[in-house]
Amino acid sequence: MNWEQLLSLKRYGDINKRLRKEQDETRLGFEVDYDRIIFSSEFRSLQDKTQVIPLSQTDFVHTRLTHSLEVSVVGRTLGRKVGAKLIEKYPHLQTIHGYQANDFGAIVAAAALAHDIGNPPFGHSGEKAIGEFFKTGQGLQYKSQLTAKEYQDLCDFEGNANGFKIVTESRSGKEGGLRLSYATLGAFTKYPKESLPKKPTSHIADKKYGFFQSEKNLFLDVATELGLLKTGSKTDCSFARHPLTYLVEAADDICYTIIDFEDGINLGLIQEEFALEYLINLVKHSINSKKYNKLSTTQDRVSYLRALAINTLIQEAVEIFLDHEEDILNNNFSTGLLDKSKYEAQINDIINISIKNVYKSQEVIDKEIVGYKVISTLLDVYSAAVINKSLNQASNYDALLLKSIPELNFSESNSTYQKLLGVCHYVSLLSDSQAILKFKKIQGISL
Repeated sequence: MNWEQLLSLKRYGDINKRLRKEQDETRLGFEVDYDRIIFSSEFRSLQDKTQVIPLSQTDFVHTRLTHSLEVSVVGRTLGRKVGAKLIEKYPHLQTIHGYQANDFGAIVAAAALAHDIGNPPFGHSGEKAIGEFFKTGQGLQYKSQLTAKEYQDLCDFEGNANGFKIVTESRSGKEGGLRLSYATLGAFTKYPKESLPKKPTSHIADKKYGFFQSEKNLFLDVATELGLLKTGSKTDCSFARHPLTYLVEAADDICYTIIDFEDGINLGLIQEEFALEYLINLVKHSINSKKYNKLSTTQDRVSYLRALAINTLIQEAVEIFLDHEEDILNNNFSTGLLDKSKYEAQINDIINISIKNVYKSQEVIDKEIVGYKVISTLLDVYSAAVINKSLNQASNYDALLLKSIPELNFSESNSTYQKLLGVCHYVSLLSDSQAILKFKKIQGISL
Protein backbone atom coordinates (compact mmCIF):
# COMPACT_ATOMS: atom_id res chain seq x y z
CA MET A 1 0.00 0.00 0.00
CA ASN A 2 1.14 3.56 -0.58
CA TRP A 3 0.25 6.82 1.15
CA GLU A 4 -0.71 8.66 -2.05
CA GLN A 5 -3.69 6.32 -2.49
CA LEU A 6 -4.38 5.87 1.21
CA LEU A 7 -4.95 9.63 1.63
CA SER A 8 -7.65 9.76 -1.06
CA LEU A 9 -10.10 12.67 -0.85
CA LYS A 10 -12.62 10.89 -3.09
CA ARG A 11 -16.25 10.89 -1.93
CA TYR A 12 -19.20 8.76 -3.01
CA GLY A 13 -20.42 9.79 -6.44
CA ASP A 14 -17.33 11.79 -7.44
CA ILE A 15 -16.62 11.94 -11.15
CA ASN A 16 -13.51 14.10 -11.05
CA LYS A 17 -10.47 13.40 -8.88
CA ARG A 18 -10.04 15.61 -5.82
CA LEU A 19 -6.46 16.86 -5.50
CA ARG A 20 -5.01 17.83 -2.13
CA LYS A 21 -3.06 20.78 -3.54
CA GLU A 22 -6.33 22.30 -4.81
CA GLN A 23 -8.04 22.11 -1.40
CA ASP A 24 -9.22 25.18 0.49
CA GLU A 25 -6.73 25.41 3.37
CA THR A 26 -9.33 27.07 5.60
CA ARG A 27 -11.61 24.01 5.46
CA LEU A 28 -10.00 20.84 4.20
CA GLY A 29 -11.97 17.88 2.93
CA PHE A 30 -10.88 15.75 5.89
CA GLU A 31 -12.09 18.48 8.25
CA VAL A 32 -15.41 18.51 6.43
CA ASP A 33 -15.69 14.81 7.37
CA TYR A 34 -15.42 15.73 11.04
CA ASP A 35 -18.08 18.43 10.69
CA ARG A 36 -20.53 16.13 8.91
CA ILE A 37 -20.19 13.49 11.62
CA ILE A 38 -20.57 15.87 14.55
CA PHE A 39 -23.71 17.49 13.08
CA SER A 40 -25.38 14.14 12.31
CA SER A 41 -28.38 13.01 14.36
CA GLU A 42 -26.79 9.58 14.82
CA PHE A 43 -23.78 11.15 16.51
CA ARG A 44 -25.95 13.30 18.78
CA SER A 45 -27.85 10.24 20.00
CA LEU A 46 -24.62 8.94 21.54
CA GLN A 47 -25.20 11.37 24.43
CA ASP A 48 -27.84 8.93 25.70
CA LYS A 49 -26.03 5.68 25.01
CA THR A 50 -24.14 3.70 27.60
CA GLN A 51 -20.35 3.67 27.64
CA VAL A 52 -19.96 1.48 30.73
CA ILE A 53 -22.13 2.72 33.60
CA PRO A 54 -25.78 2.80 32.46
CA LEU A 55 -28.20 5.73 32.69
CA SER A 56 -26.05 7.38 35.34
CA GLN A 57 -27.20 10.60 36.98
CA THR A 58 -23.67 11.79 37.72
CA ASP A 59 -21.68 13.99 35.36
CA PHE A 60 -18.53 12.08 36.31
CA VAL A 61 -19.44 9.22 34.03
CA HIS A 62 -18.79 9.02 30.31
CA THR A 63 -21.47 8.39 27.73
CA ARG A 64 -20.70 7.17 24.21
CA LEU A 65 -20.71 10.83 23.16
CA THR A 66 -18.09 12.10 25.62
CA HIS A 67 -16.02 8.96 25.04
CA SER A 68 -16.10 9.51 21.25
CA LEU A 69 -15.06 13.15 21.61
CA GLU A 70 -12.13 12.19 23.84
CA VAL A 71 -11.03 9.39 21.50
CA SER A 72 -11.14 11.88 18.64
CA VAL A 73 -8.91 14.35 20.51
CA VAL A 74 -6.37 11.63 21.29
CA GLY A 75 -6.61 10.36 17.70
CA ARG A 76 -5.95 13.82 16.28
CA THR A 77 -2.74 14.08 18.32
CA LEU A 78 -1.62 10.60 17.27
CA GLY A 79 -2.29 11.41 13.61
CA ARG A 80 -0.47 14.73 13.69
CA LYS A 81 2.60 13.28 15.38
CA VAL A 82 2.77 10.39 12.94
CA GLY A 83 2.00 12.69 10.00
CA ALA A 84 4.90 15.00 10.81
CA LYS A 85 7.32 12.08 10.68
CA LEU A 86 5.82 10.60 7.52
CA ILE A 87 6.06 13.94 5.69
CA GLU A 88 9.76 13.98 6.61
CA LYS A 89 10.16 10.40 5.38
CA TYR A 90 8.13 10.90 2.17
CA PRO A 91 8.64 14.60 1.28
CA HIS A 92 6.95 14.14 -2.12
CA LEU A 93 3.62 13.82 -0.28
CA GLN A 94 3.98 17.50 0.54
CA THR A 95 6.04 18.89 -2.32
CA ILE A 96 4.17 17.16 -5.15
CA HIS A 97 0.73 16.34 -3.72
CA GLY A 98 0.33 19.08 -1.11
CA TYR A 99 -0.40 16.92 1.93
CA GLN A 100 0.43 18.34 5.36
CA ALA A 101 1.14 16.63 8.69
CA ASN A 102 -2.18 17.83 10.07
CA ASP A 103 -4.05 15.97 7.32
CA PHE A 104 -3.19 12.71 9.05
CA GLY A 105 -4.56 14.11 12.30
CA ALA A 106 -7.77 15.26 10.61
CA ILE A 107 -8.40 11.81 9.11
CA VAL A 108 -7.78 9.97 12.38
CA ALA A 109 -9.84 12.52 14.35
CA ALA A 110 -12.85 12.12 12.05
CA ALA A 111 -12.66 8.32 11.98
CA ALA A 112 -12.24 8.22 15.75
CA LEU A 113 -15.17 10.58 16.26
CA ALA A 114 -17.41 8.11 14.41
CA HIS A 115 -15.91 4.91 15.81
CA ASP A 116 -18.91 4.14 18.10
CA ILE A 117 -21.66 5.68 15.97
CA GLY A 118 -23.06 2.25 15.08
CA ASN A 119 -23.31 0.87 18.60
CA PRO A 120 -26.85 -0.09 19.68
CA PRO A 121 -28.32 0.94 23.05
CA PHE A 122 -27.02 -0.70 26.23
CA GLY A 123 -23.41 -1.02 25.13
CA HIS A 124 -21.91 -4.26 23.86
CA SER A 125 -24.71 -6.24 25.50
CA GLY A 126 -26.96 -4.61 22.91
CA GLU A 127 -24.97 -6.22 20.09
CA LYS A 128 -25.19 -9.58 21.84
CA ALA A 129 -28.93 -9.23 22.38
CA ILE A 130 -29.52 -8.61 18.66
CA GLY A 131 -27.33 -11.58 17.72
CA GLU A 132 -28.99 -13.96 20.14
CA PHE A 133 -32.44 -12.99 18.88
CA PHE A 134 -31.46 -14.53 15.55
CA LYS A 135 -29.34 -17.40 16.86
CA THR A 136 -31.67 -18.76 19.54
CA GLY A 137 -34.69 -16.46 19.71
CA GLN A 138 -37.69 -15.74 17.51
CA GLY A 139 -35.42 -14.56 14.71
CA LEU A 140 -34.22 -18.11 14.10
CA GLN A 141 -37.36 -18.74 12.01
CA TYR A 142 -35.97 -16.51 9.24
CA LYS A 143 -32.72 -18.43 8.77
CA SER A 144 -33.94 -20.45 5.78
CA GLN A 145 -34.74 -17.24 3.89
CA LEU A 146 -31.20 -15.89 4.15
CA THR A 147 -27.82 -16.72 2.68
CA ALA A 148 -25.12 -17.88 5.08
CA LYS A 149 -23.41 -14.49 5.08
CA GLU A 150 -26.67 -12.59 5.48
CA TYR A 151 -27.64 -14.75 8.44
CA GLN A 152 -24.18 -14.31 9.98
CA ASP A 153 -24.54 -10.53 9.69
CA LEU A 154 -27.56 -10.79 11.98
CA CYS A 155 -26.24 -13.48 14.33
CA ASP A 156 -23.03 -11.52 14.96
CA PHE A 157 -24.58 -8.07 14.67
CA GLU A 158 -21.57 -5.78 14.70
CA GLY A 159 -21.54 -2.13 15.75
CA ASN A 160 -18.57 -1.44 13.47
CA ALA A 161 -20.45 -2.69 10.40
CA ASN A 162 -23.54 -0.80 11.49
CA GLY A 163 -21.43 2.34 11.78
CA PHE A 164 -20.21 1.90 8.21
CA LYS A 165 -23.85 1.57 7.16
CA ILE A 166 -24.82 4.76 9.02
CA VAL A 167 -22.15 6.95 7.43
CA THR A 168 -22.55 5.56 3.89
CA GLU A 169 -26.18 4.51 3.46
CA SER A 170 -28.08 6.34 0.73
CA ARG A 171 -31.52 7.74 1.47
CA SER A 172 -33.90 9.73 -0.66
CA GLY A 173 -32.19 13.03 -1.36
CA LYS A 174 -29.08 11.96 0.54
CA GLU A 175 -27.03 9.78 -1.77
CA GLY A 176 -23.97 8.23 -0.15
CA GLY A 177 -25.02 9.08 3.40
CA LEU A 178 -22.59 11.55 4.96
CA ARG A 179 -20.35 11.29 1.89
CA LEU A 180 -17.14 11.09 3.88
CA SER A 181 -13.79 10.94 2.14
CA TYR A 182 -12.61 7.45 1.33
CA ALA A 183 -9.49 8.01 3.45
CA THR A 184 -11.71 8.55 6.51
CA LEU A 185 -13.92 5.58 5.62
CA GLY A 186 -10.83 3.40 5.30
CA ALA A 187 -9.39 4.57 8.63
CA PHE A 188 -12.82 4.04 10.24
CA THR A 189 -13.02 0.36 9.19
CA LYS A 190 -11.24 -1.59 11.93
CA TYR A 191 -12.18 -4.95 10.45
CA PRO A 192 -12.13 -4.71 6.62
CA LYS A 193 -13.88 -8.03 5.97
CA GLU A 194 -17.34 -9.52 5.71
CA SER A 195 -18.93 -11.66 8.42
CA LEU A 196 -17.83 -15.01 6.99
CA PRO A 197 -15.45 -16.70 7.40
CA LYS A 198 -15.24 -15.93 11.11
CA LYS A 199 -11.74 -15.15 12.38
CA PRO A 200 -9.93 -16.86 9.47
CA THR A 201 -6.55 -15.83 10.90
CA SER A 202 -5.15 -14.49 14.17
CA HIS A 203 -4.55 -11.07 12.54
CA ILE A 204 -6.34 -8.35 14.47
CA ALA A 205 -8.08 -7.17 11.30
CA ASP A 206 -9.87 -10.55 11.16
CA LYS A 207 -11.15 -10.42 14.75
CA LYS A 208 -14.61 -9.18 13.72
CA TYR A 209 -16.17 -7.81 10.54
CA GLY A 210 -16.62 -4.26 9.30
CA PHE A 211 -19.51 -4.12 6.80
CA PHE A 212 -22.80 -5.87 6.13
CA GLN A 213 -23.62 -7.60 2.86
CA SER A 214 -25.80 -4.58 2.06
CA GLU A 215 -22.71 -2.32 1.95
CA LYS A 216 -20.29 -4.84 0.43
CA ASN A 217 -20.08 -3.26 -3.02
CA LEU A 218 -19.51 0.19 -1.57
CA PHE A 219 -16.71 -1.08 0.63
CA LEU A 220 -15.12 -2.77 -2.40
CA ASP A 221 -15.11 0.61 -4.13
CA VAL A 222 -13.46 2.21 -1.08
CA ALA A 223 -10.85 -0.56 -0.83
CA THR A 224 -10.02 -0.32 -4.53
CA GLU A 225 -9.63 3.45 -4.44
CA LEU A 226 -7.35 3.27 -1.39
CA GLY A 227 -5.31 0.38 -2.75
CA LEU A 228 -5.93 -1.83 0.29
CA LEU A 229 -4.25 -5.21 -0.03
CA LYS A 230 -6.59 -8.12 -0.76
CA THR A 231 -6.37 -10.93 1.77
CA GLY A 232 -8.13 -14.26 2.16
CA SER A 233 -9.49 -16.44 -0.63
CA LYS A 234 -10.81 -15.30 -4.01
CA THR A 235 -14.42 -15.82 -2.91
CA ASP A 236 -14.14 -13.87 0.34
CA CYS A 237 -14.22 -10.09 0.67
CA SER A 238 -11.32 -9.39 3.00
CA PHE A 239 -8.63 -6.69 2.96
CA ALA A 240 -5.69 -5.37 4.91
CA ARG A 241 -6.36 -2.49 7.27
CA HIS A 242 -5.85 1.12 6.29
CA PRO A 243 -2.69 1.98 8.29
CA LEU A 244 -4.35 4.92 10.08
CA THR A 245 -6.89 2.46 11.52
CA TYR A 246 -4.17 1.39 13.94
CA LEU A 247 -4.08 4.95 15.31
CA VAL A 248 -7.89 5.11 15.61
CA GLU A 249 -7.80 1.82 17.51
CA ALA A 250 -4.94 3.01 19.74
CA ALA A 251 -6.84 6.19 20.62
CA ASP A 252 -9.86 4.10 21.64
CA ASP A 253 -7.70 1.67 23.63
CA ILE A 254 -5.95 4.50 25.46
CA CYS A 255 -9.19 6.23 26.38
CA TYR A 256 -11.23 3.28 27.56
CA THR A 257 -8.28 1.83 29.49
CA ILE A 258 -7.49 4.99 31.42
CA ILE A 259 -10.83 6.81 31.50
CA ASP A 260 -13.04 3.85 32.45
CA PHE A 261 -10.57 3.31 35.29
CA GLU A 262 -10.98 6.98 36.24
CA ASP A 263 -14.79 6.67 36.17
CA GLY A 264 -14.57 3.64 38.45
CA ILE A 265 -12.54 5.61 41.00
CA ASN A 266 -14.82 8.67 40.87
CA LEU A 267 -17.85 6.44 41.43
CA GLY A 268 -16.23 4.67 44.36
CA LEU A 269 -16.11 1.31 42.58
CA ILE A 270 -12.30 1.36 42.66
CA GLN A 271 -10.37 2.65 45.68
CA GLU A 272 -8.35 5.80 45.05
CA GLU A 273 -5.10 4.26 46.25
CA PHE A 274 -5.28 1.93 43.25
CA ALA A 275 -4.91 4.97 40.96
CA LEU A 276 -1.37 5.71 42.07
CA GLU A 277 -0.48 2.04 42.43
CA TYR A 278 -1.62 1.11 38.92
CA LEU A 279 -0.73 4.31 37.09
CA ILE A 280 2.64 4.99 38.68
CA ASN A 281 4.58 2.93 36.16
CA LEU A 282 3.02 4.97 33.36
CA VAL A 283 3.63 8.39 34.91
CA LYS A 284 6.71 8.02 37.11
CA HIS A 285 8.91 9.87 34.59
CA SER A 286 6.54 12.82 34.23
CA ILE A 287 4.75 13.21 37.57
CA ASN A 288 5.39 16.36 39.57
CA SER A 289 5.07 15.03 43.10
CA LYS A 290 4.89 18.51 44.62
CA LYS A 291 2.00 19.47 42.34
CA TYR A 292 0.26 16.14 42.89
CA ASN A 293 0.41 16.46 46.69
CA LYS A 294 -1.18 19.92 46.53
CA LEU A 295 -4.32 18.56 44.84
CA SER A 296 -7.04 18.34 47.49
CA THR A 297 -9.77 16.18 45.90
CA THR A 298 -9.87 12.65 44.56
CA GLN A 299 -11.25 13.91 41.25
CA ASP A 300 -8.38 16.39 40.78
CA ARG A 301 -5.69 13.88 41.73
CA VAL A 302 -7.06 11.18 39.45
CA SER A 303 -7.55 13.70 36.64
CA TYR A 304 -3.89 14.73 36.89
CA LEU A 305 -2.68 11.12 36.76
CA ARG A 306 -5.05 10.35 33.89
CA ALA A 307 -3.67 13.21 31.78
CA LEU A 308 -0.09 12.08 32.31
CA ALA A 309 -0.94 8.44 31.58
CA ILE A 310 -2.71 9.31 28.32
CA ASN A 311 0.25 11.42 27.19
CA THR A 312 2.65 8.55 27.95
CA LEU A 313 0.60 6.09 25.91
CA ILE A 314 0.25 8.55 23.02
CA GLN A 315 4.03 8.83 22.76
CA GLU A 316 4.35 5.05 23.00
CA ALA A 317 1.78 4.39 20.26
CA VAL A 318 3.44 6.89 17.91
CA GLU A 319 6.85 5.27 18.37
CA ILE A 320 5.47 1.78 17.78
CA PHE A 321 3.62 2.88 14.62
CA LEU A 322 6.69 4.57 13.15
CA ASP A 323 8.95 1.63 14.04
CA HIS A 324 6.60 -0.74 12.19
CA GLU A 325 5.26 1.53 9.46
CA GLU A 326 6.61 -0.56 6.58
CA ASP A 327 5.24 -3.77 8.10
CA ILE A 328 1.87 -2.07 8.51
CA LEU A 329 1.88 -0.96 4.85
CA ASN A 330 2.65 -4.54 3.81
CA ASN A 331 0.06 -6.09 6.16
CA ASN A 332 2.78 -7.78 8.21
CA PHE A 333 1.75 -6.20 11.52
CA SER A 334 -0.95 -8.37 13.08
CA THR A 335 -1.67 -6.86 16.52
CA GLY A 336 -2.86 -3.59 17.98
CA LEU A 337 -0.17 -0.98 18.60
CA LEU A 338 -0.44 -1.16 22.37
CA ASP A 339 -0.03 -4.96 22.25
CA LYS A 340 3.60 -4.15 21.45
CA SER A 341 3.92 -1.60 24.23
CA LYS A 342 6.52 -1.85 26.97
CA TYR A 343 3.62 -0.90 29.25
CA GLU A 344 1.47 -3.87 28.18
CA ALA A 345 1.58 -5.48 31.65
CA GLN A 346 0.53 -2.21 33.33
CA ILE A 347 -2.26 -1.69 30.80
CA ASN A 348 -3.55 -5.22 31.42
CA ASP A 349 -3.47 -4.67 35.18
CA ILE A 350 -5.63 -1.56 34.80
CA ILE A 351 -8.07 -3.31 32.45
CA ASN A 352 -8.37 -6.33 34.76
CA ILE A 353 -9.28 -4.24 37.80
CA SER A 354 -11.80 -2.30 35.69
CA ILE A 355 -13.35 -5.60 34.53
CA LYS A 356 -13.62 -6.83 38.12
CA ASN A 357 -14.84 -3.66 39.79
CA VAL A 358 -16.62 -1.73 37.02
CA TYR A 359 -17.61 -3.88 34.04
CA LYS A 360 -18.90 -6.65 36.32
CA SER A 361 -20.47 -4.37 38.92
CA GLN A 362 -24.10 -5.03 39.84
CA GLU A 363 -25.19 -1.80 38.16
CA VAL A 364 -23.70 -2.89 34.85
CA ILE A 365 -25.12 -6.42 35.13
CA ASP A 366 -28.59 -5.02 35.85
CA LYS A 367 -28.27 -2.81 32.76
CA GLU A 368 -27.40 -5.79 30.59
CA ILE A 369 -30.37 -7.79 31.88
CA VAL A 370 -32.73 -4.92 31.06
CA GLY A 371 -31.06 -4.41 27.70
CA TYR A 372 -31.54 -8.01 26.62
CA LYS A 373 -35.25 -7.92 27.42
CA VAL A 374 -35.88 -4.54 25.83
CA ILE A 375 -34.02 -5.26 22.60
CA SER A 376 -35.38 -8.80 22.10
CA THR A 377 -38.93 -7.52 22.60
CA LEU A 378 -38.51 -4.66 20.12
CA LEU A 379 -36.95 -6.95 17.52
CA ASP A 380 -39.67 -9.57 17.96
CA VAL A 381 -42.55 -7.14 17.54
CA TYR A 382 -41.05 -5.03 14.74
CA SER A 383 -39.71 -7.98 12.71
CA ALA A 384 -43.06 -9.74 12.87
CA ALA A 385 -44.88 -6.59 11.73
CA VAL A 386 -42.55 -6.03 8.79
CA ILE A 387 -42.54 -9.66 7.61
CA ASN A 388 -46.31 -10.10 8.11
CA LYS A 389 -46.92 -7.01 6.00
CA SER A 390 -44.76 -8.40 3.18
CA LEU A 391 -46.83 -11.61 3.29
CA ASN A 392 -50.15 -9.68 3.36
CA GLN A 393 -50.78 -11.15 6.80
CA ALA A 394 -50.39 -8.01 8.92
CA SER A 395 -52.69 -7.78 11.93
CA ASN A 396 -54.28 -4.51 13.06
CA TYR A 397 -51.57 -4.31 15.70
CA ASP A 398 -48.85 -4.75 13.06
CA ALA A 399 -50.43 -1.98 10.98
CA LEU A 400 -50.54 0.38 13.97
CA LEU A 401 -46.88 -0.27 14.73
CA LEU A 402 -45.82 0.43 11.15
CA LYS A 403 -47.85 3.64 11.04
CA SER A 404 -45.98 4.87 14.12
CA ILE A 405 -42.58 3.98 12.64
CA PRO A 406 -42.45 5.02 8.97
CA GLU A 407 -38.78 3.97 8.86
CA LEU A 408 -39.95 0.35 8.88
CA ASN A 409 -42.30 0.65 5.91
CA PHE A 410 -39.96 -1.01 3.44
CA SER A 411 -40.50 -1.38 -0.27
CA GLU A 412 -41.96 -4.67 -1.43
CA SER A 413 -38.80 -5.09 -3.53
CA ASN A 414 -36.67 -5.32 -0.39
CA SER A 415 -35.47 -8.83 0.41
CA THR A 416 -36.13 -10.52 3.74
CA TYR A 417 -32.50 -9.79 4.65
CA GLN A 418 -32.89 -6.09 3.89
CA LYS A 419 -36.06 -5.90 5.95
CA LEU A 420 -34.63 -7.71 8.98
CA LEU A 421 -31.37 -5.76 8.82
CA GLY A 422 -33.44 -2.59 8.53
CA VAL A 423 -35.28 -3.48 11.74
CA CYS A 424 -31.96 -4.14 13.52
CA HIS A 425 -30.59 -0.88 12.17
CA TYR A 426 -33.63 1.05 13.41
CA VAL A 427 -33.38 -0.46 16.90
CA SER A 428 -29.63 0.18 16.97
CA LEU A 429 -30.21 3.90 16.39
CA LEU A 430 -32.37 4.23 19.51
CA SER A 431 -30.81 5.73 22.59
CA ASP A 432 -31.05 3.83 25.88
CA SER A 433 -33.97 5.99 27.03
CA GLN A 434 -35.80 5.79 23.70
CA ALA A 435 -35.50 2.00 23.67
CA ILE A 436 -36.91 1.74 27.20
CA LEU A 437 -39.78 4.11 26.36
CA LYS A 438 -40.74 2.14 23.24
CA PHE A 439 -40.53 -1.10 25.23
CA LYS A 440 -42.91 0.32 27.86
CA LYS A 441 -45.36 1.42 25.19
CA ILE A 442 -45.33 -2.00 23.54
CA GLN A 443 -45.88 -3.62 26.93
CA GLY A 444 -48.84 -1.27 27.52
CA ILE A 445 -47.37 0.25 30.68
CA SER A 446 -46.69 3.76 29.38
CA LEU A 447 -48.20 6.32 27.03
